[in-house]
Amino acid sequence: MPPAKKDRLARFSVSLPESLLDELDAMVKSRGYASRSQAVAALARDGLVDFATQLGTASVAGTISLVYDHTQKGLQARLAAIQHKYYLMVVSSMHVHLEDHNYMEVLLVQGPAQELRKLADELATCRGVKTGKLNLTATAIPPLL
Repeated sequence: MPPAKKDRLARFSVSLPESLLDELDAMVKSRGYASRSQAVAALARDGLVDFATQLGTASVAGTISLVYDHTQKGLQARLAAIQHKYYLMVVSSMHVHLEDHNYMEVLLVQGPAQELRKLADELATCRGVKTGKLNLTATAIPPLL
């Protein structure tokens, strides 16, 4: 497969209140960004994810992270049934054993943002699930075939 074409950089100017610029500079330093430009690009990407999520129709990729009590009767079967219901969106999943009776399961998902939200909500609201979080990216996974 040929290497992906690199995006060309576009320059533009931004005017900010000094106090906001000071906060941006503090974030650049604290997080270790190489430059303001790198930080602004990361913030723009995050904003695009939020925008795509609000629209709900763009195909995006992400993860759903769950922590649940695997001893909860029938929970693993319910979680599996929900994943099968959305089988076109669940690309992969894995779980690890945590302390006590807890599992952490992470699903790699892609599809319309509003549908991924429905999937995450169905999983997170199952009795025995302690936490559930959907984390989306701004782009989709390339077609697998």
